[in-house]
Amino acid sequence: MAKASNLVIVESPSKAKTIGRYLGPDYVVKASMGHLRDLPKSKMGVDLEHDFTPQYIPVRGKESLIKELKTEAGKADTVYLATDPDREGEAISWHLKELLELPDDKARRVTFNEITQKVVREAIQHPREIDYNLVDAQQARRILDRIVGYQLSPLLWKKVRRGLSAGRVQSVATRMVVDREQEIRNFQPREYWTIDVTLNRMGKPGSFVAHYYGSPKKRELENEAQAQEVLADIDGRLFSVSSVKKAEKKRSSPPPFTTSTLQQEASRKLGFTPKKTMMIAQQLYEGVDIAGEGTTGLITYMRTDSLRLSDEAMAEAAQFIRARYGADYYYGSFHTFKTKSGAQDAHEAIRPTHVELEPERVRASLTQDQYRLYKLVWSRFLATQMANALFDTVSIDTECAGHVFRASHQSLRFAGFMSVYEEGKDEETEQLGSALPDLTVGEQVSQMKSEKEQHFTQPPARYTEATLVKAMEEKGVGRPSTYAATISTIEDREYVVKQDKRLAPTPLGEIVTGLMMERFNDIIDVEFTANMESRLDAVEEGKQPWKALLADFYQDFSKELQDAETALEGVRLKVPEEETDEVCELCGRKMVIKTGRFGKFLACPGFPECKNTKPLVERMPGRCPKCGSGILKRKSKKGFAYYACEKGAECGFMTWDVPTAEDCPECGQTLFKKSGKGRMKPFCINEACSRFLPEDQRGYYKKKTAAGEAEAAAKEEKAEAGKTTKKSSVKSTGAKKTVTRKKKEA
Repeated sequence: MAKASNLVIVESPSKAKTIGRYLGPDYVVKASMGHLRDLPKSKMGVDLEHDFTPQYIPVRGKESLIKELKTEAGKADTVYLATDPDREGEAISWHLKELLELPDDKARRVTFNEITQKVVREAIQHPREIDYNLVDAQQARRILDRIVGYQLSPLLWKKVRRGLSAGRVQSVATRMVVDREQEIRNFQPREYWTIDVTLNRMGKPGSFVAHYYGSPKKRELENEAQAQEVLADIDGRLFSVSSVKKAEKKRSSPPPFTTSTLQQEASRKLGFTPKKTMMIAQQLYEGVDIAGEGTTGLITYMRTDSLRLSDEAMAEAAQFIRARYGADYYYGSFHTFKTKSGAQDAHEAIRPTHVELEPERVRASLTQDQYRLYKLVWSRFLATQMANALFDTVSIDTECAGHVFRASHQSLRFAGFMSVYEEGKDEETEQLGSALPDLTVGEQVSQMKSEKEQHFTQPPARYTEATLVKAMEEKGVGRPSTYAATISTIEDREYVVKQDKRLAPTPLGEIVTGLMMERFNDIIDVEFTANMESRLDAVEEGKQPWKALLADFYQDFSKELQDAETALEGVRLKVPEEETDEVCELCGRKMVIKTGRFGKFLACPGFPECKNTKPLVERMPGRCPKCGSGILKRKSKKGFAYYACEKGAECGFMTWDVPTAEDCPECGQTLFKKSGKGRMKPFCINEACSRFLPEDQRGYYKKKTAAGEAEAAAKEEKAEAGKTTKKSSVKSTGAKKTVTRKKKEA
């Protein structure tokens, strides 16, 4: 076989496997496993006094891989640097070129927006030079983050707590969560009232509910007195239909996914964290072994802020829609979407590489999470090229004593794109009423009943991971490649925690944010951070020298750092301890939550006089079915959650089912539900109760049958017998060697 004369270097083994299959035997494809050269971890690694020159070193632990790549590069005529098509990927390619000492005429840069045979082969045929503007933009971001992290974090260690970190984007993201919490605390609820009346046609069937609208202009009832005044005016009087409006309403499909919207929708619909979404999307992009297809990249590049779709992809979607759903379901022409201003628009929107690879067709080759995310991307893309959904809407106004009451309803006439995909929502939207009777203007209707209800305006909701990503994108904080890492970091640092799937700041997060706002206002300012992102974009476009950007930033930052060191001399900020309802049995104080080397635990605040500590456990609703005591959530050695009586071994109750706050209407004991995600109907576990639900009917995986258990036992016995035979053989061999050795000695 002829020697391969070309070397292709990508980041990951799965990507190497996919591309290797497309290129054939003339190409050796190797994976760099990410960066092979970076700033040192043990020190700043940037010469702040001499033009911010970075000191790059080989990544520790990758020496053998570097040696292997140098050997392969020496054999090859051409080295194709095929890392990801973004700033980070461009920088990795440049580091590879420098590290492997590749001359300009030997190192060629290629990128793939999608990893398909056609695109990969075309890219290899049209290589380019390394784009040093992209490299400079990545270097500028890396050094900015290094300066902030390595100079600001030690200040936090000295003034707050060891092990803390600050970052240019993570500090702003934390501030956004803290600011939202402050809005919630400062919120003043405002009272308002609603009135609903049930109306009935005179001598005809058909009743409906109408809601108070105004008198006659739109009006909000601010107190009970105003609501009572309206009720008094309409009491015992007939209503007259003053308006009937019927219309057709169109709903267009949502645009294709960008990085931000994919993370938001995966969070809403699948419960994925941004970090998990990007990890699975990377797998789908790099390639999955598909039965009958081989290793195939299923989606296009997943770090993008563009809504652009290729003509080829839209043409394939059009053909698929006409064949599968019929011509009526096709949009009628290429449905394009306008990318927002300020977006880099370097890559297409996220879409499937081949629309004919339907999710169900490839399901057997994917993990459950891969299948769910791929189905989300595939469905959203197909929906973008489908016809609008059509609704019939009707709005009826009725009047009585000068007051207008309105009833509305809409019904789906043609599903269009909604037959494939419907976008998730962050907040619940108002539901339109049930079907309305066919009324005419001037028709009189009678009042059957009326209801008034008090409401209060609600504070803004805490961010979810999805809405925080959305807010970061809207404010220009970070870029598509940074959202997931930023949110993961502020959670790992315990600056924010999840409570009922929403992000709340911890006392630590608020203390650190307060310090940053007082002493480093630029670093934590949303507009300043967004402006810095724009300047980094200018570096990428060749409009801004990257070292000049660093010099401008560092001039102000170094002064702020010196001022903070002086102002905080001798100061140590104390993080408020979170008090619990757990009482110390030794001294009677309420215990507090502390953090140690192995995580959080309960400790007595009376330390050092009282040194009592306890493991931190979560108290669940309901009562122990055996003794009536409380139930605690605990974790097994393998990390699985289970629920046990607070009396422990004294009682002995333990279950994998989750206790609820509901009681059984038959026996009065606590109801339980199946563990895991999703809405599940609670059940009773009291065997003496008529509502008792046996374990095998609770929705868990079925236990092995007797035959299955016997077969498993037989396999295990056979395996053990094999081990025994092997051991005997080893012993026998050892004995022979011993005899031989003794003969030689004799």
